[in-house]
Order: sequence, then structure tokens, then C-alpha cells
Amino acid sequence: MAKYFDVHPDNPQPRTIGTVADSIRNGALVAYPTDSCYALGTRLGSRDGISRIRTIRDLDDRHHFTLMCQNFAQLGQLVHIDNDVFRAVKAATPGPYTFIMPATKEVPRALLHPKKKTVGVRIPDHVVTQALLAELGEPLLSSTLLLPDEAEPLTQGWEIKERLDHLVDAVLDSGDCGTEPTTVIDFSGGEPEILRRGAGDTARFE
Repeated sequence: MAKYFDVHPDNPQPRTIGTVADSIRNGALVAYPTDSCYALGTRLGSRDGISRIRTIRDLDDRHHFTLMCQNFAQLGQLVHIDNDVFRAVKAATPGPYTFIMPATKEVPRALLHPKKKTVGVRIPDHVVTQALLAELGEPLLSSTLLLPDEAEPLTQGWEIKERLDHLVDAVLDSGDCGTEPTTVIDFSGGEPEILRRGAGDTARFE
């Protein structure tokens, strides 16, 4: 059964955040809130976590995972980013955007697009997510909590606990999340290409 943690949305309890971070370090798969919608998160190098996310979401190996970063210092270790792209990304973050970029050698091969060798990265604008990332001290492997054959992500922690009780290890609940996923911008070809219109405004990339 998944452990359930109720956390304050504006002042998350440090003990709770610490407990969840410890579980992630030990390989747990966690459902947690973000500035777009709920997501599944696990440690960057967790093969078991990757496999479980693929199973829960019914994903193939061409799906781009997202590396949730606390700041640009973390993001810059994971992807190759030139000055023009850096300025564009910095202007839009933190916020509900996922950026597809060429990955560095710091990213496990299992997370890369098999042909493009790219990965998704983002910096969230969410108090609880930022607290978790700060406590964890490293990026979080993440994927939107959108179940197969469903049009919208799950929005309530109790519902996630109820439906995924034996599929995830913990649920971090800070109240209702939105249903709109991140806007996805592909920079792997140099110029921005909008792959998905979501919660983030696309005007700056058009």
C-alpha cells in the first residue's frame, strides 16, 4: 500500500518533505503535485522506477521522460544549451514548460530518446515541488500522471492513493492540482518547435 502524506501547499512541513525525499533516495516511486498537474517521480538512476512508470502509463521507448530540476545549476549539468536557448528558457522559468534538448553524459541512456539522444527538462514554479527538490539535492525523474485511455491527469491526492495504491510507494498531497500538462518546446534542432500546447504561454516561442 502507498503511504499518504498530506502537506501544506504554501508551507510544506520539513519532516514530511524529508521523509518523502528519503524514500525517493531508496528507490521509491512517488506521486507528487507540480505547477501543472500531478506527476510520477523517482530517483534519476532507478531502473525499477523507470519500468514502473512505463507500466503505469503504458509508454514506449520513444517517450521523453522529464528531469525535474530545482534550478539552472542542475539543468545545465543534464543538457547542452547554447546562449540563445539559455536566454529563451530562462525567461520562461520557473514555470509549466518542458524543454526537449540534447542530453549530456550525466543522463542515463535508458532515459534518452533512442534516436535523438534528447531528454526533457524543466524547473517548476511550485512550493512543494521546489521543497522536495531542495531536500533531495538532485533532479527528479518525472512523468505526468496521465493514465492510459484517460483524457486528463488525476487532480486529487486521495484519488491517486485510491487508484494507484499498489502501484506507487507514496502520494504527496498538497490539494487539488490542475489538469493541463506542461507546454513542451523542442530545442534539439536549434529553433524552438512547439510539440504540445499546455499550461505555459507559447507566444514567446512563436
